Amino acid sequence: MTKDNPVRFLDKTSPPHISTLILLSGIGALAMNMFLPSLPAMAEYFDTDYSVMQLSVPLYLLCSAVLQVIIGPVSDNLGRRNVLLWGLAIYMVATVGCIYAPTTAVFLAFRCVQAIVAVSMVLSRAVVRDMFAQDKAASMIGYVTMGMALVPMISPAVGGLLEQSFGWQATFWAMFWIGGLVLAITWFDLGETHVASGRTLAQQFAEYPELLGSPRFWGYSMAAACCSGAFFAYLGGAPFVGSVVFGMEPAELGLYFGAPAVGYFLGNFITARKATVVGVNTLVLWGCLANAVGGSVSMLIFLLGYGSPLSFFGMMTLVGLGNGLCIPNATAGLLSVRPHLAGTASGLGGAIMIGGGAGLSILAGALLSEETGAYPLLWIMLATAVAGVASILVVIRRERALGIA
Repeated sequence: MTKDNPVRFLDKTSPPHISTLILLSGIGALAMNMFLPSLPAMAEYFDTDYSVMQLSVPLYLLCSAVLQVIIGPVSDNLGRRNVLLWGLAIYMVATVGCIYAPTTAVFLAFRCVQAIVAVSMVLSRAVVRDMFAQDKAASMIGYVTMGMALVPMISPAVGGLLEQSFGWQATFWAMFWIGGLVLAITWFDLGETHVASGRTLAQQFAEYPELLGSPRFWGYSMAAACCSGAFFAYLGGAPFVGSVVFGMEPAELGLYFGAPAVGYFLGNFITARKATVVGVNTLVLWGCLANAVGGSVSMLIFLLGYGSPLSFFGMMTLVGLGNGLCIPNATAGLLSVRPHLAGTASGLGGAIMIGGGAGLSILAGALLSEETGAYPLLWIMLATAVAGVASILVVIRRERALGIA
């Protein structure tokens, strides 16, 4: 963003406004989080088990992971703008399909198509990296995802209230109209930020080994995947823990459910203010450690017999803080390993993170029962947090060996 071409909101001939990038990041979180308090009611509506309806979380994540592998190279080849616009339009159609789905299978199919909204998360980050170098990109991604953190903080509560007042379909209508708003703003505000590579898609995909052969790319990707793994496991298991283990109503569960986003907002605020001063590796390490502390303390409270909604959801604030410190900085790091492959790296890194999260979400849903209580979820969260610390330590050691400042 230069003085010769200052930012002008809703003018696609200028660089995109930060509010547009925040909205693009936020709509993906909205689609993932908003309907979660409605899962028990949806299971009743479709006359199926909770475990079947809970598949709408991991299936969405798995499809999102697969799509992100494709989105990155396609946007490096064709540009960011058109891929974003088409993705948002398809998302809106799929949302209507979810609303009018006659059976669980049809609903889950449209829910998988909804995952196309991953374009907004992947490409909002790639747009930032198109315009800024690593530490500045981390700071800008921090601002973008700090705004995005408001969505999972608010949307479950709003979704719970909508479901309790008007039925679960109202939540998906809200997703549809918000999607239309984001599509319109993107159309008018976001021009093309990436020069077409000139390579064929086959040549673009052929550059994956350049990323996959980099220990630093894997370290950053796994740090983000493991740190966020605790949160994705939470997405799959917390509705069960809240409604079955603690007997919470949808509106109450929605309010508690947004607890991690409070920490996530703070973590992204620290990233936005300190990334250019402290450096991405230090902030990723801090984030992974905060994540581990949150999981450890929550586990200890349950082992001592004092587990409660306040302790369970309250400690998730630390997990959210860890994610807010880790994810934007690890993302900026993996995008900077090969800057000319920023879109491809964003997609592949996102796929690793989301794919791992999908697996953990499925695992959490499968292991939780009235007999086990919250313990399987707590163990999963703690194990992934420890793995995240190990991953970023590998990156730090590698950069010292290479003499990278």
